[in-house]
Amino acid sequence: MDDGGIQEEPPSARFLTPTRSGGSRWVDGSEVDSSESAGWSLGDERSAGTTSGDGGAAASSGAPASRVSSGTFRRRLGKKPRRVDSLDVEAMNVRGAHGHSSKELSMLSTIAMAFQTLGVVYGDMGTSPLYVFSDVFSKVPIKSEVEILGALSLVMYTIALVPFAKYVFIVLKANDNGEGGTFALYSLICRYAKVSLLPNQQRVDEDISSFRLKLPTPELERAMFVKDCLEKKPLFKNTLLFLVLMGTSMVIGDGILTPSMSVMSAVSGLQGQVPGFDTDAVVIVSIIVLVLLFSVQRFGTGKVGFMFAPILGLWFINLGSIGIYNIVKYDMSVVRAFNPMYIYLFFKTNGLKAWSSLGGCVLCITGAEAMFADLGHFSVKSIQVAFTAVVFPCLLIAYMGQAAFLMKNPLAVERIFYDSVPGVLFWPVFVIATLAAMIASQAMISATFSCIKQAMALGCFPRIKIIHTSKKIMGQIYIPVMNWFLMVMCIIIVATFRSTNDIANAYGIAEVGVMMVSTVLVTLVMLLIWQTNLVLVLCFPILFGAVEFVYLTAVLSKIQEGGWLPLAFSSLFLCIMYTWNYGSVLKYQSEMRGKISLDFILDLGATLGTVRVPGIGLVYNELVQGIPSIFGQLLVTLPAMHSTIVFVCIKYVPVPYVPLEERFLFRRVGQKDYHMFRCVARYGYKDVRKEDHGFFEQLLVESLEKFLRREAQELALEANTMEAERDDISVVSEVPQSPACEGDLQTPLLSDQRSGDDNGVGTRDGSAPVLPSSSMSAEEDPALEYELEALREAIASGFTYLLAHGDVRARKESFFTKKFIINYFYAFLRRNCRAGTATLKVPHSNIMRVGMTYMV
Repeated sequence: MDDGGIQEEPPSARFLTPTRSGGSRWVDGSEVDSSESAGWSLGDERSAGTTSGDGGAAASSGAPASRVSSGTFRRRLGKKPRRVDSLDVEAMNVRGAHGHSSKELSMLSTIAMAFQTLGVVYGDMGTSPLYVFSDVFSKVPIKSEVEILGALSLVMYTIALVPFAKYVFIVLKANDNGEGGTFALYSLICRYAKVSLLPNQQRVDEDISSFRLKLPTPELERAMFVKDCLEKKPLFKNTLLFLVLMGTSMVIGDGILTPSMSVMSAVSGLQGQVPGFDTDAVVIVSIIVLVLLFSVQRFGTGKVGFMFAPILGLWFINLGSIGIYNIVKYDMSVVRAFNPMYIYLFFKTNGLKAWSSLGGCVLCITGAEAMFADLGHFSVKSIQVAFTAVVFPCLLIAYMGQAAFLMKNPLAVERIFYDSVPGVLFWPVFVIATLAAMIASQAMISATFSCIKQAMALGCFPRIKIIHTSKKIMGQIYIPVMNWFLMVMCIIIVATFRSTNDIANAYGIAEVGVMMVSTVLVTLVMLLIWQTNLVLVLCFPILFGAVEFVYLTAVLSKIQEGGWLPLAFSSLFLCIMYTWNYGSVLKYQSEMRGKISLDFILDLGATLGTVRVPGIGLVYNELVQGIPSIFGQLLVTLPAMHSTIVFVCIKYVPVPYVPLEERFLFRRVGQKDYHMFRCVARYGYKDVRKEDHGFFEQLLVESLEKFLRREAQELALEANTMEAERDDISVVSEVPQSPACEGDLQTPLLSDQRSGDDNGVGTRDGSAPVLPSSSMSAEEDPALEYELEALREAIASGFTYLLAHGDVRARKESFFTKKFIINYFYAFLRRNCRAGTATLKVPHSNIMRVGMTYMV
């Protein structure tokens, strides 16, 4: 959410009407599941004019384009809609763009962004020529040209198949409204199937514009079968979540090894060039470079990208130029490697050694997952343009040049990159290579930040501080804790392993694991969302999954040689994320069981059994339905209660961004004289929540005032409808319906008005006003004026944040494993993560906490 430039505009609302099945229906025809309807309602038919529905739901409904009969018209308007507890009315519309625009970028902007991707996305893959062939031929000795051409062909087709064919043309299209990564795929799947373990989904969330659900197709039956399997089988839900968490933890593990490997590979070039530059010197210089690298992260991805992109651009030019020089000078016949037959000959000649060398070959595609994980920082087209036009051809030429050099100098394999550089260019190339190695780490660092942010928003990671570094691109973030953690781990790895060959043994395992997870998730997206032809769906996992599985078997053979390290890091973060999600789900279920019944509140009366004093009490809770148990504890603990109570729920929905005008949902709780409301503030997993408490309070009271005005308008319309029903049926049926009336029945009664004031009457396509003449201002409605005046007095008295200081404990009858996870591990994470109010910067003097213990 941007800090400035926010302008208000008149609200738009959608209203519920009953259906014959007993459910409810929006005016545009979409149904609300009857299971969402509350089992109680406020008031009776006689008090319909003084109580509100779900946010004052009016008894109006959408009609088809053809004329409806008067009987149907009377039935649909006369029956009072049932209460729906899903907060069906948007409270406010604010003009302004949320951070992520869906507009197409111009060609110039795309090229500029493609240039930035060189410094952020492709650094890891771009520096792979530093160490790929040296690692491959450490397992397979060069005996003839078959080994050289076979290894070159293997590298070329690996790059063409995985990053180029899989990611550029398929996986990048599986983005979630411009966001990439395993959690983005999980969010996309959650929108089409209720697979999230946290039961806070609401039907009204599907009306967010960024949901963009696709319409049914002939393949719908198969998609519905997949959807039912995912929703009805808890095993499938848990397996899907486990895959997502495992993929995310592997990205983080890869982000620890990438800086160590890249920087040490570049610095080690001095060992054969500078006398006395031994292993200790390599380690010291590498640590200094790593400290500098992580120190500049706080400036943000955009600034780092513009600063690093020219260096990486020069690096790729060097790769291409040196490659062409070596091909022309040493052996142009290396173009024979385009024939995949040499891969067969490579394996036939070397057998098990060739399979072991795949662990070195996979290093040529490390960083490929960053193309998808870093998608939120850029755009699909910019990443595609950069890879196709610059990265892919330069890498192929670089590897071909090294192979041509090895044809004449097979003994130079240990320092193949620096030995293949012309002597006069060594120092310039070394400087650029060192800078490029620093930048290579940027891809996985940025990907790690993105994954942590998405995991936090979807309830799978403890709350930590996130800094948004760009006002234009909201996906660009910086996480201080993770940045310094990665730096410390990288320093420890460099100081411990002290050799690129040892680090290379650990490198690549996490990358292949993430690739396999993305293959499974994209296959599921093809079945459930894209509804692709079944033959094409099967081809994707068979082709890419088989290749990745072969590479996985090769890299797993290195576990004893150092491959355990990324698995250890990945396992640590997997435990943290799964434990946090497990504990959060159990806590939410405990709160659902402890909800306070509305009958109890109604029995207390408008005073709530205590003294009501001026002020607004914001009761923060996680429930989207019902009255939280903390409210009962507050009534027992506090000697007085605020004159206006708002139950505030901060909720993340499975979309990247929620437009500001679609963020708030409001509903009245109890009678009007109770002055109690429920508000759900919806955020996407990429939305910015950096507003201070004053800004949030301003938005909330403005939305509440708009809600009250809208409620009065709806009740006035309902009263007019009831008055019209008392007229003679024959007279009513003879009155011809005007186009405006027909439009009212099929259009939201409060349509989106891009200009005008709050009480203005909008028009549609030059027709009659959408709102009826009975819509009244506060001055014309004494009840509305009284409630608005009471709200202003409460605002003048200030806001108080009423929070629960919760302790989560496992029940006594629980198994030992559950007690250990909840009482110790999950409790430790809760004690050491950020408080929920820290993001709103609420002064401590405005906070009241009540101790709560949740038995799960």
